[in-house]
Amino acid sequence: MVNSVTFPDGACQPALGMGTWALGDAAGRREQEIASLRLGLDLGLRVIDTAEMYGAGRSERLVGEAIAGRRDEVFLVTKILPSNASRAGVAEHCRASLRRLGTDRVDLYLLHWRGGVPLEETVEAFERLRRDGLIGAWGVSNFDVGDLDDLARAGAAGSCAANQILYSLDYRGVEFDLLEADRRRSIVTMAYSPLGQGGDLLRQPVLERIAGRHETSLGPATPAQVALAWVLRQPGVLAIPKAGGVAHMRENAAAAELVLTAEDLEAIDRSIPPPRRKVPLAMI
Repeated sequence: MVNSVTFPDGACQPALGMGTWALGDAAGRREQEIASLRLGLDLGLRVIDTAEMYGAGRSERLVGEAIAGRRDEVFLVTKILPSNASRAGVAEHCRASLRRLGTDRVDLYLLHWRGGVPLEETVEAFERLRRDGLIGAWGVSNFDVGDLDDLARAGAAGSCAANQILYSLDYRGVEFDLLEADRRRSIVTMAYSPLGQGGDLLRQPVLERIAGRHETSLGPATPAQVALAWVLRQPGVLAIPKAGGVAHMRENAAAAELVLTAEDLEAIDRSIPPPRRKVPLAMI
C-alpha cells in the first residue's frame, strides 16, 4: 500500500512517483520507457516528474506521449531553469513545456534551482500562471533552509507547495534540519535519486541483510526496495525514482509494500549514520 502526501492546497497524492531524468535521450529505448511510465500509472503511481532541462525537452516530449489519453490520471510536475525564471521568461517557457507535454496545464511547476533572478520576480510570475490556470501550484527544487527563509521574506510564505531535493541513504544531510523546515511550512519534500548514485549504495551489506528478511508480492525483497522503502517511511516525503523499463517499474512499485522494522532502521543507522551537524545541501 503506497503512503500518501498532502500538498498545502489539500491535494493528496501517492508518496511514490516516477522520475524521468535521462528518459527520452535514446531513441532505441523510447518504447520501453513509455511502457514503463504507463505501467506506473496502471500500478497507481500518479506523480510524474520531468523538467525542461532534461534532454533539452526530450523528456517532456516522451512524458507527453506516455500520458496521451490519460492526462487526468497524472499529477504532472515539470521544472524551469533559473536562467529562464524572469517575469517574461516564466510565461514563455511554461507555455513551451506545455506544448511539449501535450497538455494545457501542469499540476506543479518548480524552479529547478536558485539563480540570479530575484525570487520576488519569479514568484510573481508563478502566481500569474496559477491565476491563468496554466499551473495548479508552484514550488522549488534544491532549496536549503536559508533559501526557504529568503523565499518567505519574498512574500511567498504558505504559497510554496514542494521542495525537490536530493535525498537517499547516501545523502542524509537533509535530515539535520531541511526535512523539518519543509514540514514546518507544510511543504512536500520530493526526493530525487532516492536509490543513490552509481550502484554503490545498493551494494551495502546492511541492505542485503535487511532485504533477506522481507518479501514483496514479487518475491524476496531487493536492496533497492529496502533503500526506497527507507525514504518512503518519512512523513511528507514523495520519492520519484526513475525506471526505464517495466521490470524496474514493478520493482519500484513493490517497494511500497515493505514496512521496515525498528531493528531494520537501527541497523541502517549504525551502518549509514544520520548527520550530527549541518551539511551543505548536495545537488546533482
